[in-house]
Amino acid sequence: MKPRPTPREKNAPADLDRLARAFAALSSPEAVTAFLQDLCTPAELEALSDRWKVVPLLQQGVPYREIHELTGVSVTTTGRVARSLEYGHGGYAAALAAAPASPESE
Repeated sequence: MKPRPTPREKNAPADLDRLARAFAALSSPEAVTAFLQDLCTPAELEALSDRWKVVPLLQQGVPYREIHELTGVSVTTTGRVARSLEYGHGGYAAALAAAPASPESE
């Protein structure tokens, strides 16, 4: 019988850590944008952008349906982001605190 190749061992925490370090090493929004465009498909970029777009609106207490009307982001996606804000790892809050105000919010 022909031997099968051994499946690549997955080490998700280490893989995620390497990816996080790559992001952290980038020094400008332009460099991060270029990395994201190389790393992600257009659909993945849209999904990530949609999630980030609703975070400040949720922080302001805007209802899900109004967020949908304002952004076009589904109520389901908004609910997922809200759960992450409430029960996640604190990443959204850390990014909000670290990110300068966007031009749209001024």
